[in-house]
Amino acid sequence: MAAPTFPAVLVAAVLLLLPPPGAEAVWLELPPSGTKCVSEEIQPNVVVLADYAIMYESHPTSHPTVAVKVTSPYGNTVHHNENATTGQFAFTTSEAGNYLACFWIDSAEKGSGTSLNLDWKIGIAAKDWDTIAKKEKIEGVELELRKLEAAVESIHHNLLEAEMRTVSEKTNSRVAWFSILSLGVCIVVSVLQLWHLQGFFRKKKLI
Repeated sequence: MAAPTFPAVLVAAVLLLLPPPGAEAVWLELPPSGTKCVSEEIQPNVVVLADYAIMYESHPTSHPTVAVKVTSPYGNTVHHNENATTGQFAFTTSEAGNYLACFWIDSAEKGSGTSLNLDWKIGIAAKDWDTIAKKEKIEGVELELRKLEAAVESIHHNLLEAEMRTVSEKTNSRVAWFSILSLGVCIVVSVLQLWHLQGFFRKKKLI
């Protein structure tokens, strides 16, 4: 068996150091009544892919179904499903902010509740790397390099957006202070003009 090459070791080491971007598995305990929600802050033009499934093993005596609704930061519905035991939603974000996925039991049979597994993937984590590898006929180190390149691009994009938000917040703050200063100057000028006119009218014995 051949020893691993230096590039392969380097790629593996870098991938281990990088956190898995945009991948999150959540286990939700749904009560017989009420709603459980999960939110994620996402930037625009980001691919989101999620799979959800009821885990009957934790509540073997009841087999309820669930409803799910996913909404954008502005309240637009991007996914809605009812009477489901498993499902998937996929979309590309058009708004920046918190996307909310809510689940609740919608069947007559509720039992003591149920458990639901949600596998939420965002950005490069939502890419189907197996399909990409087969389509482009890449494997091994080359495939890992593609994943690493995508991860670096995603991080770079997030850093640029964070910098833009910081600059925008600073600009807005400066504009606000400039507006307050302008208003203060206008008030001072108006008071001085009023004082000057009063003095002028007194000299002319008009008041």
